[in-house]
Amino acid sequence: MHRIVACCLIIGLGLLVPGAGALADKEITIGYQPIYNPWKLVIAGGELASATGYKITWRKFDSGAKVINAMARGEVQIAMAGSSPIAAGVSRGLSVELIWIAEDIASAEALVVRDGSGIEAPQDLRGKTIGVPFASTTHFHLLFALEQFGIGPKELTVRNMQPPDIVQAWRDGDIDAAFVWDPALGEIKRSGKVLITSGLLSSWGKATFDGFIADRMFAAENPAFMCNFIKTIAAADAAYRDDPEAWTADSPEVQAIVGVTGGNAADVPGVLALYDFPDLEAQASARWLGGGASRALQFTAEFLKGERKIPTVLDDYNIAVNAAWVEMAAAGDCPSTAE
Repeated sequence: MHRIVACCLIIGLGLLVPGAGALADKEITIGYQPIYNPWKLVIAGGELASATGYKITWRKFDSGAKVINAMARGEVQIAMAGSSPIAAGVSRGLSVELIWIAEDIASAEALVVRDGSGIEAPQDLRGKTIGVPFASTTHFHLLFALEQFGIGPKELTVRNMQPPDIVQAWRDGDIDAAFVWDPALGEIKRSGKVLITSGLLSSWGKATFDGFIADRMFAAENPAFMCNFIKTIAAADAAYRDDPEAWTADSPEVQAIVGVTGGNAADVPGVLALYDFPDLEAQASARWLGGGASRALQFTAEFLKGERKIPTVLDDYNIAVNAAWVEMAAAGDCPSTAE
């Protein structure tokens, strides 16, 4: 059997690229992943460029590990990643700050077992092959789940696979189970069943989330952009929360999301309903950027170190969380982009 190997982050203290803030004026590259969420309307509609006057390049990534590596190389200045790769990156010295909780993952990530695999209960995972993107939130929760089930790493095979590869391997019958997110999750559910969700695992004490991180230097040098970035994505989330029933498969909003992420429009409303999208007040609260997010990163880092996925854990993860941009946006106090 293969052992679950260390997080596939190639960054190290000697590889970090400082000074990403020193870009050409009014240019930025923002990383995203093909996950269904309301803020994808910002990509589709171009509101952020209009609000800030910046030239924006949107770059798609298949996993949080790849996001962290790109941030370390200075290739992107803001990007969305899961709490597990964020914790791993920060623990390795990446100079970023968490600025927005894109979504409370809840039940939007799940461990699914393939029909015909013979897996009816967690103990049946022994001897099976599971696909998961390493260094992701699903990887973190898979390891946590196996720990709770009393299943050791030598008792099954865990393969490092990106979501599109998981779907193909699933169709080919090369894996028995997978822990992943949509749109890959929706695809494999068609011929499988959910064994456990991240929502349940979170209730057992290990919460996960997706969040936006920003290069610290870039953020400090571009306060107007940061504030307007938060305002723009907060508005997209608010539009969904205000009338989720209107986001049907044939609605312009859902069509725009699928245009960015791919996948099946019919799956989007159900997937969005699985997430929680915190508003500005909740973002700044003790649950999230006011303390809860740093604790979640601490717990995640401690778990990853215990599993020998990262070499060290920081004394304090508050240094990796900054609520200032949310507070500024909530107060309607964004400085001019001309400043």
